[in-house]
Amino acid sequence: MSSGEEHIRAGAPFGTPSSGADDAGSRGRSPSIATGAPSFSDQMLFWASFFTLIAAGIGFSVRGEILGDWGQQFGFTQSELGTITGGGLFLFGVSIIVFSFLADWIGYGKLMALAFLLHTSSAVVTFAATPVFAAYGKEATFWCLNIGMYLFALGNGTCEAVINPLTATLFPRNKTHWLNILHAGWPGGLILGALIALGFNQIPGGVRWEYKLGMFMVPVLLYGLMMVGRRFPHSEARLSGVDLGTMVLTLLSPVLLFLFLLHAMVGYVELGTDSWITNITNTVLANKDLALLAFIWTNLLMFGLRFFAGPIVHKINPLGLLFVSAVIATIGLWMLGQPFTVTAWAWIGAVTIYGIGKTFYWPTLLGVISERYPKGGALALGFSGGIGMLSAGLLGGPGIGYKQDYFAVEKLHSAPETYERYVSRDEEGKKNPSGFPIVTKLMPDEVPPVAGLDNSKLKVFDDYTAILKEGKSDAKTTLEKDLETLDKVKKEGGKVEPKLDKTLTELKEWWDAQGRPNYETDKPHLDEARMYGGRTALLYTAAVPAAMAVGFLLLVLLFAASGGYQQVHIDGH
Repeated sequence: MSSGEEHIRAGAPFGTPSSGADDAGSRGRSPSIATGAPSFSDQMLFWASFFTLIAAGIGFSVRGEILGDWGQQFGFTQSELGTITGGGLFLFGVSIIVFSFLADWIGYGKLMALAFLLHTSSAVVTFAATPVFAAYGKEATFWCLNIGMYLFALGNGTCEAVINPLTATLFPRNKTHWLNILHAGWPGGLILGALIALGFNQIPGGVRWEYKLGMFMVPVLLYGLMMVGRRFPHSEARLSGVDLGTMVLTLLSPVLLFLFLLHAMVGYVELGTDSWITNITNTVLANKDLALLAFIWTNLLMFGLRFFAGPIVHKINPLGLLFVSAVIATIGLWMLGQPFTVTAWAWIGAVTIYGIGKTFYWPTLLGVISERYPKGGALALGFSGGIGMLSAGLLGGPGIGYKQDYFAVEKLHSAPETYERYVSRDEEGKKNPSGFPIVTKLMPDEVPPVAGLDNSKLKVFDDYTAILKEGKSDAKTTLEKDLETLDKVKKEGGKVEPKLDKTLTELKEWWDAQGRPNYETDKPHLDEARMYGGRTALLYTAAVPAAMAVGFLLLVLLFAASGGYQQVHIDGH
């Protein structure tokens, strides 16, 4: 079979049964292969795939921005919030791997229909968090948000299992370039999510987090409509008769296993940091809108640069690009962890360097795997992306959250009374420690559980700080507004859930008895501890791209010693 013929057979349309490869092949040569120009249907499939990443990016970005809202409304610590975001990324990775085993045999169209249903149901479950908290309390809400994240992650993972091999099939001659363009949808979604949050923040009185998060359903509806009735191609490996056993054996290649390890590091540093960077920037700069603008700027860089990956790869091979990127990202994260990065311009300069560094990680690594190991098919790409997501979920998100709690508490050792006032406690009033999942269980002495600061208390503290800064003596904190709303509901004969009433009342009693009387004493200690926690977490994270740089350099030298990096095709060329 010629290299052109390897891509001419069509698969199943969105949501319809798949026909056999031989029957599909009788329908004729795809215009994208015969003429070198993608057909209209090919373009629609590619841009629909692009919109799946827009949806994922919006959901991820908005969730990162509303972590503070969740912490303040429901009383979660940074570690608990990190566990919620990390759990979603974990299942994202698992679903990529599972569906990569099935993608070529179930059919890409059916999987995309499933992804649409999963994305839709995730919105419904997540929006139920507020009434669940009112009725059943914090623990039930924690699981409600977790399940919502799980469904969202399953939808994202199902998409990821399809769109990477689909793009490699649609553009067999320039895989790395088009995979970079495809994955420009991710920062594009992050930008849109940040703009959505920024726009809603300008509305007087603010907007509930549910409205912000609901915007991710717009691109979900778009990709669903764009894929309906379209016929999906099969992968190069499937059309060339490569069976599942051969694909699995391909995964055991030592170099490919090393690439999987590097993708685990990519997941930790890229997605783990993205989970927290807006929250940390807000802590350092004490300006929520400026934090969002910095986030938008770095992702604009990523969005634009990914469209130019092709010319860059022609100058230096993909592994050389990955090595340079890792070095730049290490410098950026190191700068973010330094005390001299104190002004807005210095911080934005540092995140710019970091943003440039992380731009090409994910899609270029997928491009290397697709180009060097075509017999791995969708399975090799799925394993690589899945391992990256698993690392982000199990290690990146929770790990960076844990490090913030750990170092903030460490800084508060010099102010134990402040720590005792703001520490997170359970319903019985006992300290509520949480750790770095998996790592703490394996190394409890080296990475011990720590009771972090209670974000609901910090919200009252931050509101009061803003009131003093603006000089509005008659202004009220969010807590006071919420209690007034409850009182109004009671007077009008409405129903107020006892748990919600109890939580807000106890928080007000704490603020009146302990928080406000000690505000002047606590403020410098809390400000210093929170900033130190965020900065030091990023500084420690810089070790990951540093290790990646060493790994990519070893691969550059390995390929240079064996004749240089070249794309491999299934026919042996």
